[in-house]
Amino acid sequence: MSMDVVQASNRCESVLDSISQAVIADRGFLEDVILGVLSQGHVLLEDVPGTGKTLTASSFAEALGLSFKRVQFTPDLLPADITGSHIFNERKQRFEFNKGPIFANIVLADEINRAPPKTQAALLEAMGEKQVTVDGETRDLPQPFFVIATQNPVEQEGTFPLPEAQMDRFTIETSLGYPSYEGEVEIISRRASREEQSPSVERVCTTEIVQTLQEVPESVRMNDDIMEYLVQVARATREDPRVKTGVSPRGTQRLFEVARARAVLRGRNFVKPNDIKDVSYSVLSHRTVLNADAKVDNVDKRDVIDDILDDIEVPTVVSYEER
Repeated sequence: MSMDVVQASNRCESVLDSISQAVIADRGFLEDVILGVLSQGHVLLEDVPGTGKTLTASSFAEALGLSFKRVQFTPDLLPADITGSHIFNERKQRFEFNKGPIFANIVLADEINRAPPKTQAALLEAMGEKQVTVDGETRDLPQPFFVIATQNPVEQEGTFPLPEAQMDRFTIETSLGYPSYEGEVEIISRRASREEQSPSVERVCTTEIVQTLQEVPESVRMNDDIMEYLVQVARATREDPRVKTGVSPRGTQRLFEVARARAVLRGRNFVKPNDIKDVSYSVLSHRTVLNADAKVDNVDKRDVIDDILDDIEVPTVVSYEER
């Protein structure tokens, strides 16, 4: 099966339309999540409880036709609770591997920062290598595979901050936020019109189609001047006086991948400067660590990205279609 950028864009729009039947959210938020899917990355959702993070993850799994598992992270969660473990089969008189919830296409790591660092680290290999090692034996995860993790920014007690290495594994960080007044009325209206507590989502993809969609961004071209602009934006985070740790080379690569995915979402086989600007906040902000003075001054990471985008000269857009 093959697919061009226009077909891929139309398929993504169908997925977003299907999910919108269940999730009342800004279209930009839903696009952030599907960009994670297209770029074969992982997504971190930071928001208050009850805004629909779990519903978003399960709705994407339903619409994409992928298997879905949810892991509730707690202080007593062990790595084996995620990866699985060997259990002795008395009838066969041997140990057999019992797969953990990580063996799914989409894994929801709910309230990931409630688990201790050792358990959080169990996800690092899975997110980075798409495999897990248990008792010295390495097992491949199902493909496609990506993690949607949630963390609550307002509850500090009983939480563990995500290490920088793990934050860097998330391709995108985004936020659902509270719905508008009209949106909240729509939520109640939809609930009143159905008997089930949770809304249903129409399946518009299969595993094979999702894998084909993920191949399409590889055909998107980025001209040299746009590529240089992208690198300048990423490197500027390391030079800003308010920043302690800037974006890593891995982050620069993720910016490249997500920018190409956004071009696909817009039905183009080439990247424009606006593709880079529009995804910079969700790709770079969580990879940027502010220094102590900036934290005291309540500097927002997005303001840092804003200033960087304002300062760097944008390449002149000249007939990218013809290049």
